[in-house]
Amino acid sequence: MTTPFGRRAMSLGMLVNQQLAETIEPGITRNKWKLFRAVCEARPSLGVTDRALTVLDALLTFYPDDEISEARGLVVFPSNAQLSLRARGMTAATLRRHLAVLIDAGLILRKDSPNGKRYARRSRAGEINEAFGFSLAPLLARAAEIESVAAQVVADRELLRITRDRLTVCRRDVAKLIAAAFDEGVSGDWGSILDMFRTLVGRIPRVATLKTISPLLEEMEMLRSEIINLLEIRVKTQKIDARESQIERHKQNSNLKYDFESEPRLENMRVAPLPDDLQPRSESAGGRQSEERAPHKGGLAPRSLQSFPLGLVLQACPQIADYGPGGRIDNWRDLVAAAVVVRTMLGVSSSAYEQACMTMGRENAATVIACILERGGHINSAGGYLRDLTRRTERGEFAVGPMLMALARTGVPGRRLAG
Repeated sequence: MTTPFGRRAMSLGMLVNQQLAETIEPGITRNKWKLFRAVCEARPSLGVTDRALTVLDALLTFYPDDEISEARGLVVFPSNAQLSLRARGMTAATLRRHLAVLIDAGLILRKDSPNGKRYARRSRAGEINEAFGFSLAPLLARAAEIESVAAQVVADRELLRITRDRLTVCRRDVAKLIAAAFDEGVSGDWGSILDMFRTLVGRIPRVATLKTISPLLEEMEMLRSEIINLLEIRVKTQKIDARESQIERHKQNSNLKYDFESEPRLENMRVAPLPDDLQPRSESAGGRQSEERAPHKGGLAPRSLQSFPLGLVLQACPQIADYGPGGRIDNWRDLVAAAVVVRTMLGVSSSAYEQACMTMGRENAATVIACILERGGHINSAGGYLRDLTRRTERGEFAVGPMLMALARTGVPGRRLAG
């Protein structure tokens, strides 16, 4: 045991560190730079600063070998001037302060000479018999502890990175699944689900730690699982209830030539004329069609079309019910959802359908899709025909009523038979 030189007082911490330095296992060695990297990794747990590590790095450069061992001695004795140079020009006062930090952290010890100077006594053969300066014995004695702490810090950092990546992916999945549910018109309380998602996102801290984001990840994954379950129920329902009718319709319309989600431009194609019973006809004076037209600068200006009773639409176009949720249509929302499925099957692009919805309204656009489905064999291009009806609606030259009533008079059976 040694006591500090000059006015520096002895403390119980110094005594503990000196006792720890006496517990070095025989034959233990460590590469000084690997051990230093472990100290850098474990720095928060050891309670040392980055400037203190700069001083420790400078002290290690004065150790003659790469391997630290008790057999080669553990005391380094640089002068303040040399230590300052290797510590990137650190001033003497700053050196003393950070050396004290290393001592308090239990990484080095002072071994002061009788006069406080740092030097070594050598034998006639040049071997060091006794040295006074800074002992690295605590660093070697705590090597296993420091390496364990460093490994834990690295593992925690990697786990934090993985958790943050999982949270990012889960957050993206939930956002896109909710958007898909709104786009496809899936039934469910999606407004509340969206509010829950926004609340979770708002709780994500700017500086993430494993303790703060792990519960958020669990809640986000639970929300994702709930959304996936709702969407899977919808997909399974559509497959079970619409598989047979969809296959039959594809067989009957196999002579139609169109690309998926695409239709020819009307300027480059000709739409086959509809039968006389489906041609839009003018209604009597005072009828609905005359009410939907208004003079506008010598022409006809469109007004918002009036939707018809859902029962009349289903009576005139019964086949659309096969594509509703559960194979039935109970309200306008079900009809609109079924129209989205049918327009994809007929090759109507999303842009053509959205333009029809903006011009006619979603209910009337869905009604027109149902009418096109009923007489698909008479229409070469469903998408081109829908665009033509949309343009005529904008000019005030088309109303849904005559087309719907013509289909109701034909008495088309509720299900088309194969063959």
